[in-house]
Amino acid sequence: MDRTVGSPVGTSVPRVDGVAKVTGRARYLDDLDAPGTWHGATVRSKVPHGVLEAIELDPAFDWSRVVVATAEDIKGTNVVLLIEDDQPALVKIGARVMHVDEPVALVAAPTRALAFEAAKHITLKIKPLPPVYELDDALAARQLLYKTNNVFKQFLIRKGHAADAELEAAFAKAALVIEGTYHTSPQEQMYIETQAMMAEWDGTRCYIVGSMQCPYYVHKAMKALLGCGPDDVVITQSVTGGGFGGKEEYPSMLAAHVAILAGKAKHQVKMVYDRDEDIAATTKRHPCRTHHRMAVDAAGNIVALDIDVVMDGGAYLTLSPVVLSRGVLHAAGPYKCPVTRVRGRVVATNHPPHGAFRGFGAPQTTFAYERQMEKLAIARGEDPLALRSRLALRSGDTTATGQELGFSVGTDEVIGAIAKVAGTPPVRDGTSASGSPIKRGRGVCFYFHGAGFTGSGEQRLAGRATIALTTEGTFEVRSSSTDIGQGSITMFSQIAAMALGIDVAHVTVVDPSTARVPDSGPTVASRTCMVVGGLVETGSRALRGKLEAWAKDHGLAGKSLVEIGKARAAEGELAETVQYEPPPGIQWDDATYTGSAYPVFGWAACLVDVSVDLDTYEVAIDRCVQAVDVGKAINPSIVKGQIEGGTLQALGWAVLENVVYKDGRVANANMTNCIVPTFADAPDLETILVECPYPFGPSGAKGVGEIPMDGPAAAVANAVQNALGLPFDALPISPEAVRLASRGVLS
Repeated sequence: MDRTVGSPVGTSVPRVDGVAKVTGRARYLDDLDAPGTWHGATVRSKVPHGVLEAIELDPAFDWSRVVVATAEDIKGTNVVLLIEDDQPALVKIGARVMHVDEPVALVAAPTRALAFEAAKHITLKIKPLPPVYELDDALAARQLLYKTNNVFKQFLIRKGHAADAELEAAFAKAALVIEGTYHTSPQEQMYIETQAMMAEWDGTRCYIVGSMQCPYYVHKAMKALLGCGPDDVVITQSVTGGGFGGKEEYPSMLAAHVAILAGKAKHQVKMVYDRDEDIAATTKRHPCRTHHRMAVDAAGNIVALDIDVVMDGGAYLTLSPVVLSRGVLHAAGPYKCPVTRVRGRVVATNHPPHGAFRGFGAPQTTFAYERQMEKLAIARGEDPLALRSRLALRSGDTTATGQELGFSVGTDEVIGAIAKVAGTPPVRDGTSASGSPIKRGRGVCFYFHGAGFTGSGEQRLAGRATIALTTEGTFEVRSSSTDIGQGSITMFSQIAAMALGIDVAHVTVVDPSTARVPDSGPTVASRTCMVVGGLVETGSRALRGKLEAWAKDHGLAGKSLVEIGKARAAEGELAETVQYEPPPGIQWDDATYTGSAYPVFGWAACLVDVSVDLDTYEVAIDRCVQAVDVGKAINPSIVKGQIEGGTLQALGWAVLENVVYKDGRVANANMTNCIVPTFADAPDLETILVECPYPFGPSGAKGVGEIPMDGPAAAVANAVQNALGLPFDALPISPEAVRLASRGVLS
C-alpha cells in the first residue's frame, strides 16, 4: 500500500491497532489484572416499581470474607451525573425502585465465584407499586413516574405556518393524503466485549480503567459521586470491544460501582458483566411510535407534513432528550416541503432505561418517512427511486428547521450511484433451493444524517485536541476520542501525518486518559472524524508551521520535519492545543428549534432485494447496495467497514433483532434468543463511497459512523411490500409478522 509522505489521507493504510487485535496481544479490561484484585457483583431489584424498605443479609452466610456496599457508602452525591440528576448509582432505603435489574447493593470478594455467591444471600424487601409499560399509559399519567406528567422531554418543530389551522388547511386542500403509524422495536447493541470496569485507590486518588466511549463523561460523573476534585479521579480507556452507543453513558454507572467497592474493600476491584446481565440491565435503542401524515398536491409534490413521535425512555432520563431531538430533526426526511409540524415526546416507563445506539433516534423516524415515501410512490404509480429524486432536497433548499443547504449536498450523487448499479429487478415468483415457493421484491430508500452535535452543541462543548512533539522527537496526537473498533487511532494518525507532511509511522495516538489528554468531547454523533479530526488537522498544521520557523532560524530549512523534530526535541516538548470553533454561518435557536441543526449532513441511498419464503415466512436479504456521501474517505477500507457494519446492524434490526419485555423485564436476555446477524445471515454488501467534500472537515471528511444504520431497515420493509403486496409498518419483520400479515392473502 502507498504510505508515501503527502498521501496518507485517502489511502487504506493498515490499521495501527490491527496486528495487536488479530494476534490477541491487545489487552481488554478482563485481560488486565494484578495480585490482590477483588471481583464485584451487583444485587439488583426483581421488582419493576416499588419502595425499597430493607436490605437483609443472610445471617447464616460468612460475611467476613466479603465486602458489601450500599448507598450509605457513597461519599458524594448518589447520582449518575449526565443530563439530569435523576438516576442513583444505588437505590437507598426509603427510595423508589424504578425498574427490574436496578442496582441496589454491591458485593466484592477475592474471587468472582464468592462475590456472586454472596450476592445470592442478600434479600431486598421492596413494597410494590403499580408499574407503567405502555406509551399511552405513560402519556395519560395514570401512574406518575417522572415529575408531573411522565414526559421526560418534548420538542416542536414548525415550518411555514404560524398556527395549526394553516397546517390543517393544507391537508384539506391536498389531492392525496398518505397516513400511517410506524413502530420500531428496542435493539440491543450486542458489542463483543460486555461492560467492564476496574478501580483502585491510591490514598485519596481513585484510578478507574475500563471499556468506554467517553472518558470525560465518566470523569464528570465520578467527581460528583465521589465528592472529589478533577485531579482526584483519573479515567482511562482500556482497549474496547465495541460500543455502538451502549458504552456512552452506562460506563459511568459501572465506574461508580467499582469505585465504591474498591474504596470499601481497600483492594483493586474489577467487574465484568456476564452477557445475560449486560443485556438485562444496560441501555437499548428507544422503542418508538411515529404517526406520519403527508399531504400531496395533484402534481405529486409534498405540500404539508404532520408528524408525531413518541419514544419510550424507560425508567430514567439518561440521553433520551438528545435521542428524541435527533429523531424529530430527521423526521421530515430529506424532502422538500413548505409546511411542516413535527411533535416529539419521550416518556418515562418502568422498563430499564433506554439510551444511545448508533443513529441516535434517526433510524426510528427514517423508517417512518421512508415507508411513507414508498406508499406515495405506489399510490401515484411512480418509480420509487425516481420519485425520491424528484422530491429530494438539494443545495438552496431548506430543511424542516429552515436551514438552507449550501455545500456538500450529495443527493444526486448517491441516488445516481444506486440507479447506475440497480440493474433489472428480480423476478417476483420463484422457488427456493429447498423447493419452497418464494416471492421476491425490491425496495429503495433515500435518507440523510446530521453530522456532529445538534445546533450549538459543539460550540458549548468546545472540544480540544493537542498535537505534540515529545522530548523523544516523536509526534503525538492527544485527544479523549476513543477507538471502539471504528478505526479512530488509524484515522487520526493519517490526518496528522498528512498535515505534518510525514509518514504515518511517525505519529502516535495516545491512549485516552483524563490525566494525559484534553477533553475532545464524546465519541458519538458522527463527530470523531469530522470535528475532532478537524482539530487534529488544524493543530498539526500549526505545529508544522512552528517547527519550520524554528528550523529556518537554526539553519535547518529544507530538512524533513522528522529531522527537524529530533533536533528541536532537545529544547523540550512543543505542543499545539486547538479548540473547536463553529464554521461561519451556523445559526441555531434552541428556543424555537429553528436554524442550522447541523453544520453538514451526510446523504445516502440504499437498494435491497429480498426473497420471502411462503412456507416458512422468512425474509431473506439477497442483495443490499448502499451509496453513502462521506465527504472524503480518510481510509477507504475503514470507511467501508464502518458502512458495512452499520448496514448489517440495520438489516438485523429489520428482520431478526428485538428485545422482548415481559412485566418490565428483558425476557430474552441471552444470545440464544436475543439474536443478531452472523456471517451466515449477511448478504453480499455492495458499498459505494461518494465524496462531496465538506469544506470544514479534515480533507473534506464528514461523519459516517451512524448514517448506514438509518435507512436499510426501511428499504427491507419496502422490498417485502413489493414482494407480497402488503404493507409492513413495524419492526422486526419476523416470520411471525409475515405470517400474520399474509394470513388469508397468500394461502
